[in-house]
Amino acid sequence: MIVPAFLEELRSRDIQVWADGEQLRCNAPTGVLTPELREQLRQRKSDIVEFLHSAEALARQEPAIVPLQPRGKQVPVFGVPGHNGDVFCYRLLAQQLGDDQPFFGLQPPGADGQREPLTRVEELAAYFAGQIRAFRPDSPYVIAGYCAGGTIAFELARQLLERGATISFVAMFTSPYPTSYRRLPQLGHRLAGQVERVSTHARALLALSNRERRLYITERLRARKARRDARSLTQPDLVQILRAKVEAATIVALRRYTPQQFDGRLSLFLPNKEWLRPGNPLLRWRRVTRETERYVGPDGCHGDHMLLEPHVPVIADLFRACRDAGQTGSAA
Repeated sequence: MIVPAFLEELRSRDIQVWADGEQLRCNAPTGVLTPELREQLRQRKSDIVEFLHSAEALARQEPAIVPLQPRGKQVPVFGVPGHNGDVFCYRLLAQQLGDDQPFFGLQPPGADGQREPLTRVEELAAYFAGQIRAFRPDSPYVIAGYCAGGTIAFELARQLLERGATISFVAMFTSPYPTSYRRLPQLGHRLAGQVERVSTHARALLALSNRERRLYITERLRARKARRDARSLTQPDLVQILRAKVEAATIVALRRYTPQQFDGRLSLFLPNKEWLRPGNPLLRWRRVTRETERYVGPDGCHGDHMLLEPHVPVIADLFRACRDAGQTGSAA
């Protein structure tokens, strides 16, 4: 378990830890700090102290940068999250890449509730570029983007190049070309989804008797009503509200954005080989890049689950192959 996840587990048990110089202090309710947790704290003391010092410095200077795995000698990765700004979409990938790969999430304005979300890709990229340069003035960098964050990562890499930075590569994880987020393509996508659902139900009904069909329809209507009632009874918490605002602003930004030429290395990570079909919106990035590579995930992997178990170990291996190929090319 990486340090942020371990600290989150401690917080869920009302266990507070903080760094006092090079010492690790702890406060916990009676009986909560078990011998097993004490041993984990003892074994991981140096890592936790290092992480807490890093987090304190970032809180003072770089509010956008969230350290998911701050150690290591590899070129650091800075990852733009998807629609809602949740940087912990990269948590498992950072864990799989290990202690030698620094990995930082980029939290957009608005996710913390302190500022309003930005509604232009160029402004988001400029904000992230300033934060990265203040935090790590010396490049090179790896820039990553997941889903909608791929477009922002693309523009971020362009702006960093313009500022004289070196970009090892841009990694896009199931990131469609931004025109896919405009209203007409989105409408077509929703209609295609509805047609597929209707076709699925029609095939199921054809295989049933009249009595079974009535039961099938009744059960589907009951389940739909139960989901609707559950949503109406659930009160969204503050985090959900903030993420919804960030998501809405991100979609507006993507619809306004037209990519310009990127004179660098772009690596497209596709969930499975079906995404290689002509016309896939992720492959359109080849139009605006000097060098494009493709890395394909395993059969059965879907875009929404690409960075989750059980697929994330395979994606981490593909990322290492991409990273190492660039290092070999540089050495040559």
